[in-house]
Amino acid sequence: MFPVLIEVFGIKIYTYGVLVATGALLAYFLSLRLAKREGLNTSQIENTLLFALLLGVIGGRLAYVIEHPEQMRNFIDVFAIWNGGMDFFGGLVGGVLGAILAIMWYKLPVWKVADMAVLSLTIAHAVGRLGCTSAGCCYGQPFPTQGVSTPGIHFSHKFPFFYVVFPEGAVAPPYTPLYPTQLMEFIGLIFIFSLLLLAHRKKPFDGFVFSLYMLLYGVLRFFLEFYRGVTPPIPGLGLTWNQVVSLLMIVLSPVLMFLLRGNRKAQTV
Repeated sequence: MFPVLIEVFGIKIYTYGVLVATGALLAYFLSLRLAKREGLNTSQIENTLLFALLLGVIGGRLAYVIEHPEQMRNFIDVFAIWNGGMDFFGGLVGGVLGAILAIMWYKLPVWKVADMAVLSLTIAHAVGRLGCTSAGCCYGQPFPTQGVSTPGIHFSHKFPFFYVVFPEGAVAPPYTPLYPTQLMEFIGLIFIFSLLLLAHRKKPFDGFVFSLYMLLYGVLRFFLEFYRGVTPPIPGLGLTWNQVVSLLMIVLSPVLMFLLRGNRKAQTV
């Protein structure tokens, strides 16, 4: 909505970058606090998080560039992350790869770290979606209304009961009522974070929170894809690649829970 947060002496500070950095800092401090609670080496967790963040950013941007080549007008645009443009699942793959490498290096307990990681990931993702709202990326489909088309957030009697209009200069089509998919996902992620935080305090086994995240976010993202306007469906299938990945997350979640629960029982016998 406000791509540029402030401009000082001709230098633009982009809202997207500030919010993404804020989300990363929240994830960082939360990870250290959870590490202390779990009795893990905070320095090792810190390095694991930083490595996962680095590869996550690379993976997220690379996937976005591949998915949206029409937005890459020159070579600099490929790296212009400050303008917005990150693919979540690309970032997730990169981040998981970075975390696995660090976990293997430090010989950390995999599922205990995974439970911590999804909590940090969810809060960072939520704040990042506010950044998407500022830049206009990850925008929704046209909202069915004849209402106000001036930039801002406008209320409506139709689901989800409000829509957004972006100004000129945003990634999203300007002066067009759109589904507020970024804010819808922000609300959903805050709800998921709250549930995961409660689950982490009373988890029955390591890996439970990670498995629950797969289920909850898979459902949220599958639903939201019907309203997003940036990813076309797969020809002949009617679903986007993001929905296919979401369905896999939903299916694998109870399977992983069953396996991890069974493994815990076997270790306690």
